[in-house]
Amino acid sequence: MTHFEELDSRLLPGFKRQVVRGSEGDILAVVGGDGPPLLMLHGDPQTHLCWHRIAPALALNYTVVLTDIRGRGESHKPGLSPENTAYAKRASAREQLDVMKTLGFDKFRLVGHDRGARIAMRMALDHPDRIDRLAVMDIAPTLDFYENTTGQIAQDYYYFFFLTQPSPIPETLMMGSPEAVVRQILTGLPGQVAPYDPDAFEAYLDAGAREDAIVAMCECFRAGLSQDIKHDRDDREAARTIACPTLVMWGDQGVVGTHFDLRSIWSRWAPNCSFAPMPCGHFIPEEQPELALQKLEKFLQ
Repeated sequence: MTHFEELDSRLLPGFKRQVVRGSEGDILAVVGGDGPPLLMLHGDPQTHLCWHRIAPALALNYTVVLTDIRGRGESHKPGLSPENTAYAKRASAREQLDVMKTLGFDKFRLVGHDRGARIAMRMALDHPDRIDRLAVMDIAPTLDFYENTTGQIAQDYYYFFFLTQPSPIPETLMMGSPEAVVRQILTGLPGQVAPYDPDAFEAYLDAGAREDAIVAMCECFRAGLSQDIKHDRDDREAARTIACPTLVMWGDQGVVGTHFDLRSIWSRWAPNCSFAPMPCGHFIPEEQPELALQKLEKFLQ
């Protein structure tokens, strides 16, 4: 048994690991429970393990699917691509839909945090017939984020601007001390006091500090500027909105909660929207798991 398998066994008891073969590469899926399907997408620089304090309880009522999204964890990691298209949230959303279809689920509930929330938002906009309910954690949509950026936001969320620099500028600098960079993102945000499980934290460092994962992280942020903004703008101009009931959660002590009027922003994207500010920073699933679980259980049922 590998170290990652041992972690899943301890932190996600009863969940089963499987590799889903896709047209572009393999995606790790960790599945547990029984009931209506629920896909949960993690953010950066983490893996599916970020849900370990929430997913086992949800698995009492749902078939919970936790994946490592492309570029992270044990899933495939495309390299550089023209205009960063490999890491557009649209491409990741299609891939996650294929994963769920392979597992036998045509329609499902969807929860995402951070980058996973951006993928989830794009999935709900592009494929409204596939998503029953959507919960997003601690993001401002990409177009709104860059349109409303201030000097203080750029200071607090510096990597939204550093990682978008042309390759290989950020990759070269990050590879000087990749673990230190990943550690700083996990622990150094304003208002950040996440009480990580020590083994999960080490897994994030191990998975995120590898060279192919560093390239993937940079490409994902570059795709935000080259692809995701364009897709958001197309939707805004066409007056496309999220059709399903949507729960927006954020840490009111974090960068997003401090600097953005999320109620106003998200009401324009999701007319059937409810809100749940949380007393924490960015990493809601590990900072406020009990409260997050309470909000999700009420919303998803």
